[in-house]
Amino acid sequence: MPAASLRALLAHSIDYAGMFPPCNLGLEPALQNYAKYIRESDAWMLSNFILPTQQFATMRGALVQFDRNHPLRISALGSKIETAATFRPALQEAMDAIGKFSAEYADVVSISQFEMLLPVDADLAALAEAAAMFGEMKLHVFWEASGETAEQAIALLAQHNSKKNTRVFGYKLRTGGVTADAFPSVAQIGGALIAAARNRVPIKLTAGLHHPVRQFRDEVKAKMHGFLNVLGAGVLAAEHDWDEGQISRMLEDENADSFSFDETIFAWREWEIATDRIHARRKLITSFGSCSFDEPREDLHALGLL
Repeated sequence: MPAASLRALLAHSIDYAGMFPPCNLGLEPALQNYAKYIRESDAWMLSNFILPTQQFATMRGALVQFDRNHPLRISALGSKIETAATFRPALQEAMDAIGKFSAEYADVVSISQFEMLLPVDADLAALAEAAAMFGEMKLHVFWEASGETAEQAIALLAQHNSKKNTRVFGYKLRTGGVTADAFPSVAQIGGALIAAARNRVPIKLTAGLHHPVRQFRDEVKAKMHGFLNVLGAGVLAAEHDWDEGQISRMLEDENADSFSFDETIFAWREWEIATDRIHARRKLITSFGSCSFDEPREDLHALGLL
């Protein structure tokens, strides 16, 4: 049985993105994998299935492997749009697809999350319009912006979230890819985590976090960020009000022995956070997308954590 603090840090943390690089699975094999994963003993780590809204129309007949006890939990992915001028129609198209799909497959499908690229010229008015378009939909919404503009995007989202009776929006950070240039710097990730914590903006991550601890990987000719580094830094930075230097040191750590878990405490070096506090902090650092559910588990087993 994994330590309670590890379960708190990783509970429902992995959004399965099997259809995306580098795995690039087709819809049916990716769904088969997810249906298998939700029935396994490690399902406590699994969160949503990342599914583009444009794929909803192809799902008919592909849901027989899901039921009320094992539903398909979806994070709906909106279209990639670059400017605010095309933002509203693309968002409306996504909302229409979500509404129709949810109504048709309510018995076996749960859509609880929505992700979409934030236009580079988006402003408070665009966010307010988007909030109104979601209406009564019970969706956790995350807007993606680049690592270079993370802190500005988070500040904009925080300003929107500060308004009374509005939908709270979160920020999505891309943490890697299939080439070295797709990986943001430690400073960019650290800056985003600190800005999100201080502004109480929920943050989710995507891509490149296949392995628990930061390490050089030959397949991308770069150092890949570790999901224990990033999630751990997220909760510890929020708990202890870290600065950029402190969070960078944790994000750069490549020594698995720096991380320890027991029933009451997660510790990185001399810094600790109690298990019940991890649960609270995870409301702000929510999950990470990965095209593999197997690699993270295999590495955790190799480290003796599972």
